[in-house]
Amino acid sequence: MVDGPVVTVRGEAYREVDPEVARFAVTALARDRERETVLTRLAERAAAIRVLLDAAESSIDRRETGDLRVRPETRRSGERVIAWHGSVVTTVTVTDFTALGELMLRLADQDQVEVAGPWWSLRPDSPTYREARHDALTDALQRAREYAEALGAQVTELIELADEGGSPQPQMMRMAFEAGGAPEGRPELEFDPQPQGVHAAVRAQFAITRPVLS
Repeated sequence: MVDGPVVTVRGEAYREVDPEVARFAVTALARDRERETVLTRLAERAAAIRVLLDAAESSIDRRETGDLRVRPETRRSGERVIAWHGSVVTTVTVTDFTALGELMLRLADQDQVEVAGPWWSLRPDSPTYREARHDALTDALQRAREYAEALGAQVTELIELADEGGSPQPQMMRMAFEAGGAPEGRPELEFDPQPQGVHAAVRAQFAITRPVLS
């Protein structure tokens, strides 16, 4: 236990930086009265998506296929199946934002395909998180020194430090759509990457010298 006065402060930091990663989802859809037809169409459309993604491999950081769904559609009463619905989702991660709009439009131009996104983010190991934590600690120390100075004292040592957490701060995404500017009249889609806000906070307790109260 510290024998002497202490000061407890909260340090915070906020940084806003450009995103490092963009993700979007591509969903192949199928519907028919026959289940086998749905499965066949779903496989064909998923394969067509793979061909387009293979062609854009140089601009894709990662892609994952999952969430396969095949479900029956029944009448309100009873279990008689009147149609089958199928879907398969591929999640695509890119770091080359210059090719993002064109790639998404090429995928959206496919038959019975739904495209959603992009969702912007930082990499999990982005140095921005570490820098924000360092800034939060610097802020805590500065606050402690200011309080000590107001009392005619000085900070002498750190007693306790606790991470109060932090999280990315969401921002609105801005999107621009232009038609007719690409070769053969193909539309163009331009994205303004969504700024990423990172917040960090710490709670720190410091020992200080005896205040000079006069």
